[in-house]
Amino acid sequence: MIKEFEGKTEKEAISKAVSELGLQQDEFDVEILETVSNGIFKRGSVKIRVHVEDESTGVPHQKIDFEGDLEKETAVFVTNIIEKMGYPGSVSVNFRDERKIGLDIKSEHSAILIGKKGKNMDAIQLLANVYLGKITPSDEKPARVIIDSENYRRRREDSIVRMARKTAEQVCRSKNSKLLEPMNPFERRLIHTALNDMNDVITKSEGDGLYKQVRIIYKGSRE
Repeated sequence: MIKEFEGKTEKEAISKAVSELGLQQDEFDVEILETVSNGIFKRGSVKIRVHVEDESTGVPHQKIDFEGDLEKETAVFVTNIIEKMGYPGSVSVNFRDERKIGLDIKSEHSAILIGKKGKNMDAIQLLANVYLGKITPSDEKPARVIIDSENYRRRREDSIVRMARKTAEQVCRSKNSKLLEPMNPFERRLIHTALNDMNDVITKSEGDGLYKQVRIIYKGSRE
């Protein structure tokens, strides 16, 4: 879906889009179409085009039959976890790649199972990978399990990349650095990769543990 909005500023135009579409800003892409500066007889204005992925036209959820006992047992394990948490649902395979399997959780309680910034889902994913590692024959390398629900992973990835680029632009203007929120290893790699082609900034991870922070630094700063 594509819609256009106009406001006195970019922020006002985006606020109109958020209000009309009933979405958060990180759930759609914004394209600046036109910016009109203040004049004697005309107020400044900004026109934007909003791109929203329709579920009907996006990548459909594909329910794939289980391939072998390892996949089935891992799916049953995840199903048992969410049931014991008190938030039952169904688990199915939504993709299969080289040494990687995607499991999708369908539940009325998906928001709780995902958790803030996806941390609950990350915890479920960690347990699933530990379990798969234990049941995989010792002479085989375990596959990696990716847990998702309500297409959260993809939406989160898009949001992180947009945020990283916007923050990098702010850092270039301020000629300083900015520390982002704590993120898991995969999310940090997204930022490093997204900003790798920007010549004026560098990125580095700071902190200890699984959830570290990425600092975006202007190359000419003293950080």
